[in-house]
Amino acid sequence: MAEIRLDHVTCRFGAAVAVNDITMTFTEGSVTCLLGPSGCGKTTLLRMIAGLEQPTSGRVLFGGRDVTSLPPGRRDVAMVFQYPVMYRTLSVVENVELPLRNDRSLSAADRRARVEQILGVLQLEDARDARMDELDVGTRQRVAVGRALARRCDVILFDEPTTNVEVHAKQQLIQAFKGFRRRMRQTVIYVTHDQTEAMTLADQIALMQAGNITQCATPQLLYDEPASEFGGWFLGMPGMNFFSPRGEQAGVVTFDAFPRPLVAPAGGTAHLRAGIRPEYVRVYAFGNGHSVPGQLLRRSITIGGQYLLVVKIGETVLRARASAEVARTLPADVAVECPLERVALFRDGLRLAEAPRLES
Repeated sequence: MAEIRLDHVTCRFGAAVAVNDITMTFTEGSVTCLLGPSGCGKTTLLRMIAGLEQPTSGRVLFGGRDVTSLPPGRRDVAMVFQYPVMYRTLSVVENVELPLRNDRSLSAADRRARVEQILGVLQLEDARDARMDELDVGTRQRVAVGRALARRCDVILFDEPTTNVEVHAKQQLIQAFKGFRRRMRQTVIYVTHDQTEAMTLADQIALMQAGNITQCATPQLLYDEPASEFGGWFLGMPGMNFFSPRGEQAGVVTFDAFPRPLVAPAGGTAHLRAGIRPEYVRVYAFGNGHSVPGQLLRRSITIGGQYLLVVKIGETVLRARASAEVARTLPADVAVECPLERVALFRDGLRLAEAPRLES
């Protein structure tokens, strides 16, 4: 296994900056998901790690060894692409075994044992003799994963392997991925734009925007404590609510969503916004000392039977999650509470370390 370190890596295509001065470490034996919208630089970064793209500046190091100028074949890296490249005339077993045929360190028995292990981990035993043309896209992608695993490289790179796979097959692939992770502890970097996939698979997520890594953290920390408005918006279905203050005077700032003004944070209130996730916004039929009056504009059912509510408080519109039992009984005039311990403050799109505090 190998730790991967990027040292001020930049990649430009003419005037366009695809990856901008990234420094980070992928811990040995860990799974890191590069997550972000299309065009943010995820695949370019992955290709530089693989050796398929040369950085404009900076270094790529494997286990402390500078591999920046080394071709892919000398990096001990396996890669699974969005569109699997398979030998259609070969069976599943033959495709998985193919990268091992020239490995003189393996006997025929060792080779067969390794292939059988991979077929078991990826649940491909029943398809072992099938040709590629006989398989669906999801199963072909599992075969591609198996072929990458067979080499037992220190590093495995995945470039959006489930993008073109239907939902059921995607779930099978994710389960297969978990299976091989339990058995084989290679360093894995996994590119995706699917937040559910990243939250499910990763030890750490590197969230990318416009060629930059805006935050790198565990999935839970990334969700609970986004470092930017972008992180709060991108993670979550739907993402965070953001709302601006209504006014400021004498060291306090007023928001529609809070029953009393907040103490103005250090640095003032210019470009200040508050953020809270929809699942933490509470909507009641009757008010209390922590709520403010609002109007229920819309309620719609979501996955799992929960409801997404849209409420208006003054000029502020918020989304809230509620159980079916609560949502169906709410009147048009409601009370809305945004628990302060669940609220974050942002200035110029970046999270403030200072927690919001109500005026005494």
